[in-house]
Amino acid sequence: MTTRAWYREPWPWLLMAGPATVVVAGVITTTIAIRTSDGLVAEDYYKQGLEVNRLLAREKRAEAIGATATAQFSPARDAVQVMLQASSPLPATLRLVLVHPSRASDDRAVELLPVSSGVYRGKLAAPGGVAYRMQLEDGAATWRLGGRWRSADDSASFTVIR
Repeated sequence: MTTRAWYREPWPWLLMAGPATVVVAGVITTTIAIRTSDGLVAEDYYKQGLEVNRLLAREKRAEAIGATATAQFSPARDAVQVMLQASSPLPATLRLVLVHPSRASDDRAVELLPVSSGVYRGKLAAPGGVAYRMQLEDGAATWRLGGRWRSADDSASFTVIR
């Protein structure tokens, strides 16, 4: 009976395959962790927490003036038109922010300029594929409305954020 060298047997290789796979997966995971940023962690989280009361006052102001709005997106998703109704004088400009659900780097903001009474337009590069949270505020940031927009939809409506 002749014996073969250990490296010619299948069992040692089969037993080493599991730990080798774990080592490779660990290296890949470490590389991903080092190369990508933690987009959900804010550096000024404490200051953002203190801003809550100021933001609540902006929503109350929007409710007090009876602000409502509807957004209409172009088919190519490169422009947006907002129709605003409010009991107070209409602002000179509006600011629309599309907030990505998980990546701050994909947030989009656009300044909307008036084209007629209560109608504002602006250029917007909105990527598709997700449901965005929307924030609409006047140029002076005294009031704010919110809404949701799925990139597959042509329009969206705003309400007072609660």
